Amino acid sequence: MTQTHEAENFAPIVDINARILILGSIPGIASLEAQHYYAHPRNGFWPIVGSLLKITWPENFDARYALLKQHHIALWDVMKSCRRTGSLDQNIEEASIIANDFDTFLTQHMHITDIFFNGQKAAQSFKKYALPNLSEQVIKRVQFHTLPSSSPAMASLNISAKTEKWRIIQDILKP
Repeated sequence: MTQTHEAENFAPIVDINARILILGSIPGIASLEAQHYYAHPRNGFWPIVGSLLKITWPENFDARYALLKQHHIALWDVMKSCRRTGSLDQNIEEASIIANDFDTFLTQHMHITDIFFNGQKAAQSFKKYALPNLSEQVIKRVQFHTLPSSSPAMASLNISAKTEKWRIIQDILKP
């Protein structure tokens, strides 16, 4: 039986030149155990973004993060912490959700103009727990986009279909 556990997010992957921010909900068990974003081997995040950027990811996660930064992509999660049974977003205990401080983060990273939510739970949680705390200045500057989840649990779309939906990222990153 899978036990309920306290899930905590990782530090954001970001540098001063980031133009977009991709937000998940909170790391799953495989990612928490590996201490890296999207570490589950069946999660489509790395194949999808690699296809969009036309790169092959190195095995080393720190090298992957460096490549994200080179492409002006920041990575983080909506939730700072929550209680959850297993890895599925549907098992998150809603009352336990604590959101990250996006107003401070987005004020410090003024080049970020677009936020992409990796799935519905990330979008819904941001709207409920983070959006009310954003300053008017940040809200006016940032566009929000919800993408299909890269998780293997979101099986209604295959990796190719998900990649097509994520292609909007390419348009925004064009010079």
